[in-house]
Amino acid sequence: MTKINTDTEQESLYSNLDKMSTNELLSNINNEDKKVADIIEKQIPNIEKLVDIIVSKMKLGGRLFYIGAGTSGRIGILDASECPPTFGVPDNWIIGIIAGGDSAIRKAVENAEDDIDQAWRDLSAYDISNLDVVIGIAASGNTPYVIGGLKKAKENNIATGSISCNSESLISKQADYPIELIVGPEFLTGSTRMKAGTSQKLVLNMISTSVMIKLGRIYGNKMIDMQLSNKKLVQRGVEMIVEELHIDEKLASELLKKHKSVRAVLLAENKNLEI
Repeated sequence: MTKINTDTEQESLYSNLDKMSTNELLSNINNEDKKVADIIEKQIPNIEKLVDIIVSKMKLGGRLFYIGAGTSGRIGILDASECPPTFGVPDNWIIGIIAGGDSAIRKAVENAEDDIDQAWRDLSAYDISNLDVVIGIAASGNTPYVIGGLKKAKENNIATGSISCNSESLISKQADYPIELIVGPEFLTGSTRMKAGTSQKLVLNMISTSVMIKLGRIYGNKMIDMQLSNKKLVQRGVEMIVEELHIDEKLASELLKKHKSVRAVLLAENKNLEI
């Protein structure tokens, strides 16, 4: 059997974790986490290329898919699920898929990540096409579920990206736009829910937020398309309207109730706005 690169399985830089005080544990974990942002910074040129291809495809009506297993799959689903309330987009613009199906979000599904054909079956259920983009997420970079999904996507002329935490990983070789976040050994040896998971979450935040901004889903630095799903968000919407239209809070609240979104209020009340 060919030995695969195992950056994520390296021995922790720390020993005798069970002998550390609470303060030592927290401080050392934090010291490791501090390394993540600098590692991501080195990958910005690769992230930029992926963002630009996603934007170009979505402008043509395409969608963005995340596929992953375990922690990586859950992180993808989390990012996808936060886009509709944040940016007011349909649920089918960004779709997270996890090996083992939705039940795997809360509880591990045995052997789900080892099925090399299942990801493509899962993607096919959405009538995936070459207008779409698929990003495979795997800390190890060697998860069969993700490898198989990316391979079939490429065979069908679908743009692919990958996010892994191993150098020269197998998913990188299947992706048109690979991103490798070499965060090094985890504080707890092999526990990729730590630095590896943090790095993946940060990069997905960067990707989805940048894509939504470039697709016009914000105004200035405000989430004018956010779903007004609770009192806090309604109040935030009112404050945006007050700031932009220079009106009092009472009138802003009435306008928001009438038009149902911050964008709609701004367009109705200021015809000169370019949003």
